[in-house]
Amino acid sequence: MEVNVYNIKGEDTGKKVTLEDGVFGIEPNDHIIYLDVKQYMANKRQGTAKTKERSEISGSTRKLGRQKGGGGARRGDIKSPVLVGGGRIFGPKPRDYSFKLNKKEKALARRSALSYKLRDEAITVVEDFTFEAPKTKEFLAVAKNLNIENKKLLVVLPENIDSIYLSARNLKRAKVTTVSELNTYKILDATHLVILESSVNTLNNF
Repeated sequence: MEVNVYNIKGEDTGKKVTLEDGVFGIEPNDHIIYLDVKQYMANKRQGTAKTKERSEISGSTRKLGRQKGGGGARRGDIKSPVLVGGGRIFGPKPRDYSFKLNKKEKALARRSALSYKLRDEAITVVEDFTFEAPKTKEFLAVAKNLNIENKKLLVVLPENIDSIYLSARNLKRAKVTTVSELNTYKILDATHLVILESSVNTLNNF
């Protein structure tokens, strides 16, 4: 599919680029998207939650009351889980939440997410640009010229461009990433993608 290329003033340059149907025009696979996002979120978890069980609590092992006739539940020492301050039953332990996902599945998830964005007309291709110095004001001006200033943006660069990254760093509703770091979660987390023209060739080979 061919799309127009705009400049940072929001003007149509007259140029067009092709977004490959094999990347931007496939039938999205929702389950693969779910798995890829789930893996991304799982990998961010520290997995350090921990509570003490009965054997880890400090306290006497003396049996506090009779086995029968007390009128309540049976309990042993003061570390019993039925008592306040006792150990926790089946509490969380440190663990690794990560799981494996094949490269082909991750690639399919990225293509599915990009296809959704193109279907929703949430992709704008802009000819390559940079700023002389990092200026948040200039970044906001570009977004306003493209009529996307009120949307949650993801700017996709061919490689790291410090002036653009630093200009958007203070904005809550704007993120900057390179093609090599683009993933399904970042695509779906944004409501609109701004793709630099020189990034398109790499994306077409996703």
